[in-house]
Amino acid sequence: MAAPMLRWCCPGRRFAFARVGCGSCHRRGPPTGSTSNGKRGQSTVAQQPHITAQKPRKGEREWAAVVGLEIHAQIASNSKLFSGSQVHFAAPPNSLVSFFDASLPGTLPVLNRRCVEAAVMTGLALDCHINRKSLFDRKHYFYADLPAGYQITQQRLPIAVNGSLAYSVSVGRKPSQMVTRTVRVKQIQLEQDSGKSLHDDLRSQTLIDLNRAGIGLLEVVLEPDMSCGEEAATAVRELQLILQALGTSQANMADYEIQRQINELENGGEILNETRSFDYKLGCTVPMRDKEGKQDYRFMPEPNLPPLLLYDSGSLPPGADPQQVIDIDRLRERLPELPRVTRERLVRQYGMLPEHSCALLNEVGLLEFFQSVIKETRAEPKKVTSWVLNTFLGFLKQQNLAVSESPVTPSALAELLDLLDRKAISSSAAKQVFEELWRNEGKTPAQIVAEKKLELLQDLEALEQLCRSTLEAHPHVVMDLKRGNPRAINKLIGLVRKATLGRADPTAIKEVLERQLSS
Repeated sequence: MAAPMLRWCCPGRRFAFARVGCGSCHRRGPPTGSTSNGKRGQSTVAQQPHITAQKPRKGEREWAAVVGLEIHAQIASNSKLFSGSQVHFAAPPNSLVSFFDASLPGTLPVLNRRCVEAAVMTGLALDCHINRKSLFDRKHYFYADLPAGYQITQQRLPIAVNGSLAYSVSVGRKPSQMVTRTVRVKQIQLEQDSGKSLHDDLRSQTLIDLNRAGIGLLEVVLEPDMSCGEEAATAVRELQLILQALGTSQANMADYEIQRQINELENGGEILNETRSFDYKLGCTVPMRDKEGKQDYRFMPEPNLPPLLLYDSGSLPPGADPQQVIDIDRLRERLPELPRVTRERLVRQYGMLPEHSCALLNEVGLLEFFQSVIKETRAEPKKVTSWVLNTFLGFLKQQNLAVSESPVTPSALAELLDLLDRKAISSSAAKQVFEELWRNEGKTPAQIVAEKKLELLQDLEALEQLCRSTLEAHPHVVMDLKRGNPRAINKLIGLVRKATLGRADPTAIKEVLERQLSS
């Protein structure tokens, strides 16, 4: 993933904006050159008129990010892109390596059909133009974990181009203040992954694991149309949801970098043109490879792979074997409901707010949990939405659990909401039951209600007697209410509920109290 660029925004002054390579970050200022000779500080951006100004002190300048992303997503496939080696996470080192993966002489690549279909489906989902003919190239560079000394990619003619990705961002303090923005998708290409270098600092040595070498990747290139980290993260999350809906990738991704660049520039440093990776333990990005000099990858056509030809229903050769050709129209028919359409359906079907539909999709497995509850309960969808997003999701986040790890099943929550819907228990009692469900996996809501004696008081005569006793025992509160204090009624309701151990419905209590006070 490429890093964002930063612009120095200074009102009233004109500055040229320079960019070195992809993912660099510079303050606005006069360009230092019109052609690149590989030296730091020079760029390929032509010179533009500018006005020199005194360098602002630290903290005086404003920085604006310009974010474009190159995202590599591992394709969900049982085998690698050009070999039959299995793809399996956490397998013993070098246990899933074919002769081709190790780049032994005489081995040839065989293209994986599943990877091609994944790329086409992703392109269709992102409104890309699918090239009927695409080419493979060799990209030469040396890494210890790249046995061949080159990577097979699609530099000249990728499989999909000119698409778009729509995403929604919040523009105000309220979650409901959302707008839809679009980032252009430059291209989608197939390429193979490298192996993995394992650095042993204690022994001062590096070990190589080639299990990952040759795994199929989708490289999705997003144009620099985004202006902040929040937008970039939202766009990446939307792409993640699309890939997961398609089943083309598990799409585990993370995003960070802008603040580091701001701090570097504010402290008088400069941003190097380099590839950085995210260190989960440190919580920051760390440098991987220096890219300050001009890179000569010596691209050349891949001689062992012919052009990749795709067809639609109109151009499909007569009598063609379906297993030997890729039919774009058939893949289009297989596209599932995409996240944007799902959100629109949820709003239309259940009357929920747009931000609620976003929340249901953003948490893995939460939408399926919600839909299961809806199928099993008689409670209104708005009530289900509130419980799932507030109570259920809140408990998950407190415990740092995934939806799949929840001790409360959809059936249990549906039964609890049914008890609440038919007024067998109060809202406060329902929360107590939920807490017990969370702590005591295996008990049903009905069993917890019976054990804790949480059912609502159904005896109207007993309720009337409790209300009358409360009025008689607290004449000062009654007097305060008659003097015009509307909050006094809430005090009386609370006293009655305390006497019933929370088993009386507040609405029913209020009706009885008002009737007795007016008589």
